[in-house]
Amino acid sequence: MTTIHIISAIVFGLALIHTFAAKSFETLSRRHPRHAGLLHLLGEVEVVFGFWAFILIIIMAFVSGGDAAIEYAESRQYTEPLFVFVVMVVAASRPVLDAVQRLLKGVARVMPLRTELALVWLGLALVPLTGSLITEPAAMTLAALMLAPQIFRPGIPEWLKYGALGVLFVNVSIGGTLTSYAAPPVLMVATTWNWDSAYMASHFGWKAAIAVLINATGVSILLRKYLHSNTSDIKPKAGEVEAPKVPLAVSLVHMIVLAGVVTLAHHPVLFIGLFLFFLGFVQAYERYQSPLILKEGLLVGFFLGGLVVLGGMQQWWLQPIVSSLKPLALFFGALGLTAITDNAALTYLGSLIVGMTDEAKYMLMAGAVAGGGLTVIANAPNPAGVALLRRGFKDESIGAVGLLAGALLPTAVAGLAFLAL
Repeated sequence: MTTIHIISAIVFGLALIHTFAAKSFETLSRRHPRHAGLLHLLGEVEVVFGFWAFILIIIMAFVSGGDAAIEYAESRQYTEPLFVFVVMVVAASRPVLDAVQRLLKGVARVMPLRTELALVWLGLALVPLTGSLITEPAAMTLAALMLAPQIFRPGIPEWLKYGALGVLFVNVSIGGTLTSYAAPPVLMVATTWNWDSAYMASHFGWKAAIAVLINATGVSILLRKYLHSNTSDIKPKAGEVEAPKVPLAVSLVHMIVLAGVVTLAHHPVLFIGLFLFFLGFVQAYERYQSPLILKEGLLVGFFLGGLVVLGGMQQWWLQPIVSSLKPLALFFGALGLTAITDNAALTYLGSLIVGMTDEAKYMLMAGAVAGGGLTVIANAPNPAGVALLRRGFKDESIGAVGLLAGALLPTAVAGLAFLAL
């Protein structure tokens, strides 16, 4: 433990406090209009960790020298923030979203439920489970955009919005465990622990699927009386000209690009190159597009990049905690620690521990993914959900306490599924 380790822990703690207090900055921005711009910026949850990462690098430059600070910043691995940014933008493009919506509407019409209720249930259950195929960030993006006009809108009680948000975040976190490549915490250990997709499906996936279905069903029952048929479609606002129907060829190109980005997730040079082609294609067929969510994607990438910088200095206190716990205590310890640090970072630290038993490995992973919906920073796709859904909440801001409260029950369901089944 060095001076910079202690400083980094303090800065990390301040970033966590800032995360929980982010909504307060929105209130301050209205009370102090002269500084409303700065206060509003600091109230953006996605800005928090990037902001404090810069503070840490500046402090490191003063304490250890500029070269050491730059060397540390450049030694971090930023593939995940880049991937999340790219996959968010591609998955949220109109041709992809329209294709997914048409498919789900077709499924909803044959279900023994009202169409609008069936769509909500599918958005909270089926789409998170597809995260095991298209990756969790893509599933979060699609689910958030589909559910926004149905749940996260005026007329839905605020407490119920937080309940639905908690279910969405938890279900996405555990819904990616049917394969070994889609969930960030699984990726961190899959090679080291020799966990392939068959292992994940047989030890985690089916249990996660049961929990996902229970969570989605429970919150859908609570939402049913607030759902109306006019919320089942994303309709143009008054005065807007309805966009032309997307040709099949354009949709196929978008789907191929999305599949390519997912396949090349570990190769940033390649998936960024594919993304640049995608931007050109979107420009060429602009009449079939809606505005890309570049701002939201960049904010999420900034958040995750900041988490990479800040989290890289926390190993000195996290690893001793993880390595000292017995299996059952490790489950609950991972569940709690995930709320204050990215679950992928937690499982990565576990992969460094020599001699972990199979039971301990299982408990660490189960706790990490079960707790992935408790806070914005608990799971990499969560900032994407916040960026896309926050406008549906009061003051256009998602409170950390509200999210924690909304995620407690679905987290308990997920935890029981992994422990009892």
